[in-house]
Amino acid sequence: MERRTFLTTAAIGAATAATGVSLPAMAQGKKAVIGVSIPSATHGFMGGLNWHAQDTIKRLKATYTNLEFVLATAGAVGKQVNDIEDMVATRNIDALVVLPFESEPLTSPVKAVKDAGKWVTVVDRGLSQAGIEDLYVAGDNTAFGRVSGEYFKANLKPGAKIVVLRGIPTTLDNERVEAFQAAIAGSGIEILDMQHGNWNRDKAFSVMQDYLSKHKQIDAVWAADDDMAIGVMEAIAQSGRQKEMWIVGGAGMKQIIKRVMDKDPQIPVDVSYPPALISTALEVTALNFVSATPVYGRFIIGSTLITAENAAQFYFPDSPF
Repeated sequence: MERRTFLTTAAIGAATAATGVSLPAMAQGKKAVIGVSIPSATHGFMGGLNWHAQDTIKRLKATYTNLEFVLATAGAVGKQVNDIEDMVATRNIDALVVLPFESEPLTSPVKAVKDAGKWVTVVDRGLSQAGIEDLYVAGDNTAFGRVSGEYFKANLKPGAKIVVLRGIPTTLDNERVEAFQAAIAGSGIEILDMQHGNWNRDKAFSVMQDYLSKHKQIDAVWAADDDMAIGVMEAIAQSGRQKEMWIVGGAGMKQIIKRVMDKDPQIPVDVSYPPALISTALEVTALNFVSATPVYGRFIIGSTLITAENAAQFYFPDSPF
């Protein structure tokens, strides 16, 4: 975890003992209702994130009897907006933990929650307007793009040709792509094409088919996501061009990590971006209602280059992702 601008869990006991401050919500016997709005499990990373959200909510409910959670998952922007409005209108939530399906259309609804006096934690995909949330928890998207770009720069010769798959249009996707482009600047590497694969393997398969039909030479692919990498590999396999290019995805899917461990030349490395970041967001939000510890600010989890040498540290065969 690279940086944080609030006190951590470890400080709670010491701060309470030193100041004599009681745990506010618990001491007053008040219930706090925390709404949790996340995308549904439309792909592997989000499936893992959903699993971690449910597991963490179960654990927090058992630990803090004054906390109640309302979890809603959405497969589309409109559904997520309706879920959030319903949480405020009918469940009278005290806080909202939200991973926006898309940044722009969720900004106004989330701002309305904040304007209503609720605590807001934004996870992963930032809003299009800065400063709305009390707490922001995410992976280091700039590092995610930079680490990937540095690998391309170090392992491709000037004049090499690559294609890029972007995610869903969000602030984090912008951060990743901008950092990747900055990292390969001056290398002589040519980006032939860049399209949105929406972090979805079926969409990525279609995009990669288009790339393969248009470009006779592709030396490498930045899939920027392990689900998209799966779709990319299938398209390449169907074209019979497996030996022409290698692929870098991201997020640490166990299927991809295993291929890195086995030194698969098509998947030489991966870049970490853990779906368990939702657990961090939920746990820190809960602290706001069960302790006197300030927990507002930014919590950024670093990205690491996963190679054959260190892949075993990131391989969890029993994980849902």
